[in-house]
Amino acid sequence: MDVAHLEGRSLAPLSCGKTVYLVIMLHGLGADGDDIINVALNWQPLIIKAEFLAMNAPFPFDGGGPGRQWYSVEDRSPATIMEGVRIAEPIINQFIDEALAKRRLNDNHLALVGFSQGAMMALHVGLRRRKKVGAIIGFSGALQGADLLPEEIVTKPPVLLVHGNADEVVPYERMTEAKTALKALDVPVKSMTRKGLGHTIDDDGVMAAGNFLVDVMVPKKVHDDHDDDHDH
Repeated sequence: MDVAHLEGRSLAPLSCGKTVYLVIMLHGLGADGDDIINVALNWQPLIIKAEFLAMNAPFPFDGGGPGRQWYSVEDRSPATIMEGVRIAEPIINQFIDEALAKRRLNDNHLALVGFSQGAMMALHVGLRRRKKVGAIIGFSGALQGADLLPEEIVTKPPVLLVHGNADEVVPYERMTEAKTALKALDVPVKSMTRKGLGHTIDDDGVMAAGNFLVDVMVPKKVHDDHDDDHDH
C-alpha cells in the first residue's frame, strides 16, 4: 500500500543537522495532521535533533468535511472498534517503517504521540511493534482492547498518559483503566491529570510531555550538556 500520501506537515530539527530522533504525531477523530503538529513547536527547543512529523489518518471522516479518521465510531461495539483498529494498525506500521528507513533511524529513536483516537492508535501500535520504540505519549486517549493486550504485547516502552478530568468525549476513567492495565504488564507508565480540563491539550500537559520525551529518549550526558541552556 502506498502510504506516502498520508504524510502531513513536519518540523525539522532546530540543530539544522541530521535527524537523530523522530516523533510521529497522530491526530484525533475528524481532524488531520495540521491539527496536532503545532504542539511540537514547544518541544523543538528541548530536543533540537528531533524531527516532528504528522501523519494523516487513512480514512475520510464519517462526519464529512476534510477531516480524517483512523477508524469509524458509527458502531461503537468493542468488536467493531477493534476491527477498525486492526485495519489501521498495518497502515501506521508501514508509515513508521518507511519514515525510519528514510532517515536511517531505529525504533528506539522514535516516539509516538497521539491525541484522542490518535492516542488510542499510538498505544495499540507502539506496544505491538517488534522493536521497542523510545516513547509513547497519549493525550485524552484510551487503551482499546485492554483484555487482549496480555496476549499481544510485544514490547514495553515508557508511556505517558495525559488526560483532563472534565473530558466530555473520552471519559477520564479511561486513563486510569489504561494505567492499571499497563502497570499489570510491567509497562513503565506515568500519568498526569489536568484538573477541570475537557477534551483538549493544555500548556502544562504539553510541557510535561516535552520533558518526558527528553527524560526517556535523550542520553543522560547530552541531557546534562543542555541543562545550562534550557529550563527543565
